[in-house]
Amino acid sequence: MSDLDKPVPPAGEDIHLPGNSAQPIILTLGVTILLVGVTMNLWIVGVGLIITVGTLIAWVRDAIRETNAFPLHDEHH
Repeated sequence: MSDLDKPVPPAGEDIHLPGNSAQPIILTLGVTILLVGVTMNLWIVGVGLIITVGTLIAWVRDAIRETNAFPLHDEHH
């Protein structure tokens, strides 16, 4: 068997793409409600703030969970 017949490993690393998520749209909605509330009424600000902060917490939690699921590579040892 020559060197040309040996299997070649794939080049580079796999690309990770996150799954579909409604979080960006919900965050946009929360910020929009918050900003509308600034001009209209204080309780609307509260609703927008709750949606915005809740979505940000969920988004960061999901990102941490996805990051922790990545395989660990240490190519220096």
